[in-house]
Amino acid sequence: MSLLKQINSPADMQRLSMDELQRLAQEVRERVIEVVVANGGHLASNLGVTELTIALHKVFDFSKDRLLWDVGHQCYVHKLLTGRNADFDTLRQAGGVSGFPSRGESPYDLFDVGHAGTAIATAVGMARGDQALGRDNRVVALVGDASIVNGVAFEGLNQAGTLRRQFLVVLNDNSMGIARTQGGFASHLARFRVSSLYEEVKDKVKRHLPNVPLVGKGMFDMLDHLKEGFKATVSPHQIFEQMGFLYVGPVDGHDLPHLIEMIDVLSDVDHPVLLHVHTEKGRGCDWATADPCTFHSPGKLKVEGDIVTVIKAGRKSWTTAFADATMALMNDNPVVHALTAAMPDGTGLAKVADAFPDRVWDCGIAESCTVDIAAGMCRAGLRPIAAIYSTFLQRAFDQVFQEVVLQELPVVFCIDRAGLVGGDGAVHHGYMDIAYLRTLQNIVLMAPADERDLNEAMRFALTLNTPSAIRYPRDNTPEPIGVETPFELGRARQLTDGPDATVFAYGGTVPYAIEAARILAQEDIYITVYDARFAKPVDGDAIRMAIECGAPLLTVEDHSIAGGFGSAVLEAANSAGLPTDGVIRLGLAENTFYKHGSRGGQLAEAGIDAAGIAQATRRELGPREASARSAAKLAR
Repeated sequence: MSLLKQINSPADMQRLSMDELQRLAQEVRERVIEVVVANGGHLASNLGVTELTIALHKVFDFSKDRLLWDVGHQCYVHKLLTGRNADFDTLRQAGGVSGFPSRGESPYDLFDVGHAGTAIATAVGMARGDQALGRDNRVVALVGDASIVNGVAFEGLNQAGTLRRQFLVVLNDNSMGIARTQGGFASHLARFRVSSLYEEVKDKVKRHLPNVPLVGKGMFDMLDHLKEGFKATVSPHQIFEQMGFLYVGPVDGHDLPHLIEMIDVLSDVDHPVLLHVHTEKGRGCDWATADPCTFHSPGKLKVEGDIVTVIKAGRKSWTTAFADATMALMNDNPVVHALTAAMPDGTGLAKVADAFPDRVWDCGIAESCTVDIAAGMCRAGLRPIAAIYSTFLQRAFDQVFQEVVLQELPVVFCIDRAGLVGGDGAVHHGYMDIAYLRTLQNIVLMAPADERDLNEAMRFALTLNTPSAIRYPRDNTPEPIGVETPFELGRARQLTDGPDATVFAYGGTVPYAIEAARILAQEDIYITVYDARFAKPVDGDAIRMAIECGAPLLTVEDHSIAGGFGSAVLEAANSAGLPTDGVIRLGLAENTFYKHGSRGGQLAEAGIDAAGIAQATRRELGPREASARSAAKLAR
């Protein structure tokens, strides 16, 4: 009988023998593979933390103890152990189980989290809060090796070192983040992993464990002794110990008995402890282990024997279109370089790096640092393209202003995953970038409607002497739209002509506006559609013409209504002394968190797909008799 089906909460694990726990680990892996193959999701990382997650739930009682996840995409095993196995087939589907920790799903999930570097600091906050309120909750922060190099993580470590209570940080070191972990600290960890003393240290710990008291000063003294042994035999320069932590490790993250034993010993130490656990990304699945980058977060998979492929839609993705455009620019211009923050595959720059290995830079999970490096490269005479997801660029807002905009440096920001992102849900939607970037002086904001436009926008950006940003969605590029037209600063392009209403569509919403025009034409309603192209500066002349004709003007964007493209149109109209009562903004609602599901479903929910645009146009026109409409057209 399946052991996993008997686990309704972590309490059910306590009766299992060690052999049964290891069987459970195998069943968990099979369940994760089964669901991710069908739904897509984060595969390799979850396979890597199976034993570690089981060990943590075996030792701690997270119904009252605290478990904080960094990034959160490694939480699938945790979800299976905390009562969500029966619904796990709905992973990342609308109304189903989220791919990230979710407060609404379970009391075992303390934060909705999807960004790196946050777990240690929030864990410090919970530890201090519990201590102030007289609780004895134990606190654990689980952090990946790529996340530990994030600036906020180091700030959290610095704060944690001042605690005088139990506090455990588990460093899950799999040599990778989403891509290979970058930087000097990654090399520091790698030296530990390959040290010939690894097994010697592990054996030494095992020899001492039987003599370690379970609680009290005796245990801490023994661990302090072991600490000095580790320090002398493994590394004389332990950065964690300089920050106030007892460092233990590295330990084998797949040796379940030893892992449970070690975590049990460390669980009640009244001092900050960092346990360094070495795991293998994709463990237990040969094809995921062989290519953990491809199978980090794939879409749906097709498995035919030993051949596993990611199921892709027919048209090229925006990400691939960006990669192709970047390579074309690099071929033409030797000073063009590209940077990303731990997303070479996700942004398409891995493909570019294959062709231009000396001109693509992965700065790790450090968006603020990436922006500053781009600024330095630009000041030195290069033309850097910084490719960063919208949801992550918001973490570097101050650097965009201070080091790029204030210095008037022409860095080009290429913003992937702009707008609604589908299965990753609320933690990854990119719905703020227009609003916060639009406040910055002299920056140029663009959004292409198709692949041709993306190429034109990037070439145009490199002609500017000011910073610029180009946003595009997590989607496939549409069929070419309209006639190829070069970009001209602050100029929209007209795609259709009709007297009943005007729609200004921005970026990825342009194909939906064109389709809405087709739908409405079948009802004898004819609208003018503009591909807006620019959110800063907007096309004031086109806006004036649209308002002065007296028909409704609708703006459409895959972005928050608050502060977005539609707001820019309203402000431009107001500055020109034009009436704005006929301007209707369509976009993402201000106070709504759009849950995980299909991108198409999310666009429909927000009312910015073709049906939603058509319905909004009808609503603004109101019920009109066909004869009256025809008469009005003749009068024009």
